[in-house]
This record gives sequence, structure tokens and C-alpha cells, in this order.
Amino acid sequence: MPTSLKISDAPQEGRAGLAALEARVKDDLAVLKLPPEDWTARKTAADGAPLYDVVIVGAGMFGLSAAGSLIFKGIRNIKLLDRAPEGKEGPWVTYARMLTLRSKKDLPGSPFGIPSLTFRSWYVAAFGDEAWGALYKIPNSVWQDYLIWLRNVLELPVDNNCDVVDLAPSPDHVALTTADGRVLRAKRVVIATGRPGAGGFNRPQGVAADLWPDLSAHTCEMIDFGRLKGKSVAVIGAGSSAWDNAATALESGAGRVEMFCRRKALPQLNKGRANANPGFFAGWRGLSDAKRWEMAVYLERIQTPPPHETVLRTTAHDNFEIHFGKPFRTIARAGNGVEITFMDGEIRHFDFLILGTGFSVDLAREPMFSALKDRILTWGDCYQPPEGIANAGLARMPYLGEGFELRERGIEESALERIHIFNTGSYLSFGTLSLDVPSVNPAGEHLASHIASHLFVDDFDVLFKRLKDWEEEHELAPTPFYAPDYVNRA
Repeated sequence: MPTSLKISDAPQEGRAGLAALEARVKDDLAVLKLPPEDWTARKTAADGAPLYDVVIVGAGMFGLSAAGSLIFKGIRNIKLLDRAPEGKEGPWVTYARMLTLRSKKDLPGSPFGIPSLTFRSWYVAAFGDEAWGALYKIPNSVWQDYLIWLRNVLELPVDNNCDVVDLAPSPDHVALTTADGRVLRAKRVVIATGRPGAGGFNRPQGVAADLWPDLSAHTCEMIDFGRLKGKSVAVIGAGSSAWDNAATALESGAGRVEMFCRRKALPQLNKGRANANPGFFAGWRGLSDAKRWEMAVYLERIQTPPPHETVLRTTAHDNFEIHFGKPFRTIARAGNGVEITFMDGEIRHFDFLILGTGFSVDLAREPMFSALKDRILTWGDCYQPPEGIANAGLARMPYLGEGFELRERGIEESALERIHIFNTGSYLSFGTLSLDVPSVNPAGEHLASHIASHLFVDDFDVLFKRLKDWEEEHELAPTPFYAPDYVNRA
């Protein structure tokens, strides 16, 4: 099946199949009594503005998982905000330039424990059993269509083209300010902004900032590959995204693409397959700080190889070359091109530079955290690793509470705990729980369970009064023992 397949390519019977699946979803939810009735207390801020229970920043894969998990716990006064236009949320049809997901096709997706909401059920309904049998891995655009279908079938409330630029926590809520001047208030805020959303991309030391935007781009940025036709392109890094972008440049007609890697060889084992299991998802949080740090350092050092499909896609072009053991010293603008000086003294010139150098986790670099950056407790504040495994990048990661909550330096209980980091910033605290496709379902459940607990505690006075005032079922009315004078008497 072609990797460019989209839901619009589904046969006519696929439309009927999806309609039947949506009816099945409706029946499944009715049998399970989902979503439950909304139980939280309606509250307002001091100025009378209404409070959402939860506002989720980011409506991609993990934002939708958070939202669905919350509504299935009866927390329905929520809103999702995403800076992207509708249908462009997340990386899948924007800067993710692999042809298919790297995960296996039989992962359930984000079904919240309901079989009719799995990716497989959706795919079979749209394209048929034969197509499912022939499918190797999930094309990016098809995965995006599945996520959009989930959003629509669950009627999740999303505001697109909405960029959050400031967060202001107070004792009973968080105020979110958007780029267009709107202010929303919520009892809890979830930051589900993906891999780039906890500090942006990593621009290594020595790479000149003035190369942007005309001579350089990171793999997470939008790139006009048509401009690279006939041009020479240098790619720094040899991770999966570096290979994806090298392949895309070559397929777009680049004259020459050369990749430069510090390592002597590519990583050979995908250890991510070994840690994508419930033990890691549920257990990482229970490890001591020392063991979490040791594990994270090990995984960072061993790294993950690019998928063989991506390597073969790139090496199919004769005008591609990779250089191992070739770290650079500086990369600078030189006339209309890029000059790379390598550690061995060699100097090379290219028309364009692509950085495949991954992402930083540093909330201080995120505009919405600019007013909070000096308050956020980090791993560097809490743990001093032994000699030999120090890591400045890990030390900058936020040190999170049990439900992904931020914590404040020097303060046991703080309004910062109303903000939940549900993106790559949670890595050292939670492992890959909120990073990758295999964990999207348990991650949402873990987050929602903790938020439900927080909301119950926050709303206790209202909920207790509601309990005291409840008189809907006079159980003993049909019996000789009905005593109305004793109704609600403690």
C-alpha cells in the first residue's frame, strides 16, 4: 500500500465502514456509561471570570490523549489550544519527514481501553481487512487522519491558531495569555507541546545564529526543499530525523548531500523496543533519582539507530555520502554559503545546512515560561550525579511531581504545581511515558488520574456540600420504615 495514502483515498465502502464504526463507538460508550457525568465544581476567578477545569496547550497526539482521558473521568469542562491550523497539529504532516511512523502498526493508538477507538479498528473500517494485512507501517498522513477522527468522534473542544505566550499561576488557578491578547483561566494546565515544546531545538555551540533563515534550518523547522534543487547540502547529525531530511533533500533534487557524524559508526540496536512496555511506563517513576539518572545517561549514550528503511531510502541516491568520526568545530556564514571547519582542520563549503541535532529541554527558553523560569525546580537542584555521568542537559530538566506537576525551588507547596509538563520535559522524571506512540495511552491515563485527584481535593468544599444537599433517591419511601424527618440527618 502506498505510503502517501490518506483517508480521502479510502474506497466508497470505507466511508460506510467509518459510519458503522462511529455507531459502534457510540454503542460502546453507552454500554460503558462513558463519558461519566461532569462532577467537578464550577468556579470563577476573583474577577468573576469562569475557570476551566483543565486547559491543554497542544492538540497533537498527547494533547488528545490527555483530553480523552480527562473526559472519560468525568472532567469535561476542558479546552485544548494549538498554535497550528486545524489538521496540522503535531509533526506528522509538517516537519516529520519520514514516510511512515517508526512504531509497529499493531500498537493500539489512543483508544482509552475501548477497542472501537483503536487505530486498527479505524483503519480496517476505512480501508478493509485486506489493506490492513498488506500494511507494513503506518503512513504519517494516515496517522494524522486517525488522530483527527479521534478528536471529532470524541467531540474534543479545540481552538486552533492559538499560541499561548504566558502562564501566570495563582493559588487557585492559572491564567493563560494568548498571542492575540485573550486570557483564559483554568484550575489546571497541561503542556502537551511535543518534543520541540520544552526548550526548542538544539543549536550546538559553534553553529552561528546568523545562518538562519536563509542558509540553515533544524529538522523540526519548515524547509522549502525545492530551493535546494541542484544545491550542496550538509547535514549535521546521524539520528533518524537527520536521515529523513537528507532523503527528502535528495528526493527534491539536491545536487549533493553529505552527512557528518561524531560517532565512528551508527548505533546498532533499537533499545527503545526493549523499554516500550508497561514495566517501564509504570515503573520508571518509582525508581530512585540515582537509578533514573543512570538509565537516562545510558540511553542517551547508546542512542537509537535510524530505521533501516530510512537509511536505504537515503543511500539509494549516488549523490549522498556520510562521514563518520567527523565532528565540527565551527559553522559560519561565508558569502552566500556555509563554511564548516572540522576538528581535524579541514574546511568545507556548502550551499545549505540542516541540523539534525535533536531538542533541548530547558523551560527557560520557552516564552510561556519566561516569568517562571527562575522558580522551576530542576533535576540539577535535586540530584548531584557521581563523577563520570554528569550531564548538563539532564540537569536542566524539570523535577516533576507524581502527576507531571512542576515544583518550585525552596517551596513545598506552590501554585506552580497547577502546571503539568506532558511533553519531552518530563523525560527524566517519567522516562518515555509522554514521548512516543507506544506510551500515548497509559500516559493519558496516568495524567488524568492525578488531575482528577487534584480537582477533587481543590473542589472538596463544593463537592461535600453537594453531597450533603443530595436528596434525589429516597430509597425507603416504598417501605414501612420511610422516615422523611430523618432525611439528610447525620
